[in-house]
Amino acid sequence: MLRFLKPLITACALAAGVAHAAYPDRPVTLVVPYAPGGAADAVARVVATRLGARLGTSVIVDNKAGASGTIGAGYVAKASPDGYTMLYDATPYSINPHLFPKMPYAANALQPLSLVMLAPNVLVVKADAPFKNVGDLIAKAKAQPGKINFASGGSGTVQRLAAELFRQQLGLDMVHVPYKSGGPAITDVMGGQVDFMFGTVAATYPHVSGGKLRALAVSAPARSKRLPDVPTVAETAIPGYEAFEWNGVFLPAGTPEPVAAKLQQALQEVLKEDEVKQRLADMGAQPVGSTPAEFAAFLKKEDGKWGEVVRKGNIKLD
Repeated sequence: MLRFLKPLITACALAAGVAHAAYPDRPVTLVVPYAPGGAADAVARVVATRLGARLGTSVIVDNKAGASGTIGAGYVAKASPDGYTMLYDATPYSINPHLFPKMPYAANALQPLSLVMLAPNVLVVKADAPFKNVGDLIAKAKAQPGKINFASGGSGTVQRLAAELFRQQLGLDMVHVPYKSGGPAITDVMGGQVDFMFGTVAATYPHVSGGKLRALAVSAPARSKRLPDVPTVAETAIPGYEAFEWNGVFLPAGTPEPVAAKLQQALQEVLKEDEVKQRLADMGAQPVGSTPAEFAAFLKKEDGKWGEVVRKGNIKLD
């Protein structure tokens, strides 16, 4: 019986190999679980265009926003693991499991493919605020507990948690003022209604360069090339402090290795393109490109950090 099965098994294996070699033979969908026009969406569209060129097909961006990114992520988690549906997610991916009482998909339903980019946040205040540096802000917060407030685009955002990490590590008593999005938060910091916030480089840089905001520090371990004169939180106040915005690509668990490898290699090549690197630099971000194992290790570190911040701060969804 086995001698009759062997040719069949071999034929099936060869057919599978041919199918993988032919991948992709139709358009690929890149699901962005956030609204069009946001930071993740902007980078995803740059990546999608160039990735499609590398793969020889169209990569279509499909925005499935809602519930802090969990709706879109849940959609991809349930998709067929054939390489034709991918997830382009961001920092909330590591935060959501600590805020939502129940996630709409299992923790192992998605497999990491590659970290795409990292971008620092920027601690900004009104341009004519009395805080000339981070030390001034800390001194005021220590002298007047509960009097300094900070804005964010919502409790589950990395901007909120970056400020919370800052507060916790310094033992400060400060008040969080949540907004529905980052835009109104920035507006009220510029207007002086709120003392400070951590915002993305892309969103705050125009106001810093325009003289409406003052940048006191960036949240990355190294200074931002976009703001080279602005020190880091680590060098001015909290050694080892870091809070990144990150973007990465995921696949439904069980995607065949040859397909995943082809996607990962193409993505690596895209992130080395000068045009892509420049587009990311304009947004204050740096391209990464990683192996699935490296991305998984990064996610484990992020999960541990933000989980602790959420627990210590007793942070709940708005």
